[in-house]
Amino acid sequence: MRLSFNNTETAFAYKSNKELQASRFLFGTMNYPWFSALGVRVTPFLMKTGLPVHGIIRKTIFKQFVGGETLEQTADVARRLGEYGVQVILDYGVEAKEGEENFDHARDEFIRVINYAATQPNIPYISVKITGIARFELLKIMNSAPRLRSGIHDHEEEGAEWERVRERMYDICEVAAEKNVGVLIDAEESWIQDPIDRLSVEMMEIFNREKCIVYNTIQLYRHDRLNFLRMYHSIAKQRGFILGVKIVRGAYMEKERTRAQLMGYPSPIQQDKSFTDGDYNTAVEYCIDNINDIATIIATHNEYSNLRAAELLDEKGIPHNHKHIHFSQLYGMSDNITFNLAKAGYSVSKYLPFGPIRDVIPYLMRRAQENSSINGQTSREVILTRTELRRRAKAAKAAKHAAKAKPAV
Repeated sequence: MRLSFNNTETAFAYKSNKELQASRFLFGTMNYPWFSALGVRVTPFLMKTGLPVHGIIRKTIFKQFVGGETLEQTADVARRLGEYGVQVILDYGVEAKEGEENFDHARDEFIRVINYAATQPNIPYISVKITGIARFELLKIMNSAPRLRSGIHDHEEEGAEWERVRERMYDICEVAAEKNVGVLIDAEESWIQDPIDRLSVEMMEIFNREKCIVYNTIQLYRHDRLNFLRMYHSIAKQRGFILGVKIVRGAYMEKERTRAQLMGYPSPIQQDKSFTDGDYNTAVEYCIDNINDIATIIATHNEYSNLRAAELLDEKGIPHNHKHIHFSQLYGMSDNITFNLAKAGYSVSKYLPFGPIRDVIPYLMRRAQENSSINGQTSREVILTRTELRRRAKAAKAAKHAAKAKPAV
């Protein structure tokens, strides 16, 4: 393979020197875990006090990881990415507020985003959080009730509430199917994940008959998820629908381990990272081996996993832009992976959230924590941006020297 993730000229072609310098500075500060930890604790408090910190956040972490505060602002970022063959997974990044009225509003916002995405050439997917349209405590109840897999509930009120959640999700998927926009259902904590998995199967069975519209997210840092993927596939074959999965490593590891320890049950998390990596790469192979039955979004910043997936496509003679294979990374991270995949003809996107600064603070805090906790992630970003800035400086110097050496006419 000629694919390489070390080509910084391709990776950062869409960024100016000023933008690259800002990215290098931000990732440099994130490289200090104590600094990120302090920021994660203090920033939400400062936002609530009304102190003038919006400008600082907007120019730093918000600009790095978020498309904009509105769809219109985000459209400029999406168009810019599209110029380099990069697609977009659009995420209405506002965290859920409790209450039926707020859940209905979130449904309407997701539908608005779908309608917008359908008008854009490079926005094939949107992301949906079930916690945006359902009460967290309801999901906990549904997750723990032993016979709720049948959809039957002992309490009429909670049964009716769950039916409203189902109707909201149906409304979202129905519009998405009409507009040919994929819906990616986010994964959540293990203690609310089961009803989300069951709801996703319901929606796939309805909308994934001819093409894949609905995707569920599988977190491979859980030791049971590889078997779950195989079971999921078996159900899809039995019921005659295309299985849609977004495979990720995961986002709630520390929270999962802490809760398991406090409540005295076995942790659902893998023994260590090597087990997560092994299951993730096995899941990629399984999905590609079953490419006719499974539509897969390979969502990872791990360079080996992306390279291995690309190699498998070549080994099996599968086109780089096959409709059932898509790569994705978060906006603001791993441009060396995204843009080099795009240049090589692979179907790849940036996960692009948008929303008011105050509302997307929880998302931004997770990005700060993630970059601090992933071993080597921020260091890699700093090295890549520094390498590209040096390359540009050297190229500019060479061009200037060549211009001086050119004989006058």
